[in-house]
Amino acid sequence: CGWKCLLRAVNPIPISSPDRMLFPLPLRAACSLLAWFCLYKWFCHRHRHRSLEWSCRLVTLTHGVLATCLSAYIGFIDGPWPLSHPGTPNTTLQVHGLCLSLGYFIFDLCWCVYFQTEGALMLAHHLVSIVGIAASLALGESAADVNAVIFGSEITNPLLQARWFLKELGLYHTFTGDLVDFLFVVLFTGVRIGMGAWLMYCELASPRPRWYIKLGGVVMYVVSWVFMVSICRFARRKSMRKYQAWRSHRLGLKSNGHLKSH
Repeated sequence: CGWKCLLRAVNPIPISSPDRMLFPLPLRAACSLLAWFCLYKWFCHRHRHRSLEWSCRLVTLTHGVLATCLSAYIGFIDGPWPLSHPGTPNTTLQVHGLCLSLGYFIFDLCWCVYFQTEGALMLAHHLVSIVGIAASLALGESAADVNAVIFGSEITNPLLQARWFLKELGLYHTFTGDLVDFLFVVLFTGVRIGMGAWLMYCELASPRPRWYIKLGGVVMYVVSWVFMVSICRFARRKSMRKYQAWRSHRLGLKSNGHLKSH
């Protein structure tokens, strides 16, 4: 059993033709889109006193948690390892994960365009994600690579949504808000920039992935760096504000002590 499991991890079983015929990929993606839309409508009904963005953010948070857990299981446990096997045939579990995320990204892109809540960079990020996932599903390969990108992109998403909810609840300027921001910056830098560079190198060095899959990976990494520049500016501003507040508080204590001594 041990060597069979190892063989399956190294050479995953591709999707069989009957499986494709019984559950066509467009139908799976459509079902995923419908499921996310229904979840959104349920959140809207459940939180009628909140804004529509509140419900959409709950959907985004749900997808972030599910996609992170599922992509981590696929990449680290079920296999194959994307850093050593990029461009390999898709497995059934990989296809399920990609269809789940494809439906979400289509839903969120439509929502953002309709309500005009996001800028061009975020819309481009969603569009590239949709094209990359759809290309991998249509080709029947490179799902391991795309799954790794989804993991890196979504692992910071719950923290980003937590930051927004803390602001809405008036709890952002607390220790919890500082902790969420710190963890977000650390994870974004370590995973999306650090591990992302390693994955992109392995992707470009391997002869298996198609050139447009490689191009999509490069575009996603460039988008991550654009986000990183904005995050560095935000971290610098917040650190300076924290330092100025600490310095003013410290000088205030010294001044009070000096006055009291007289």
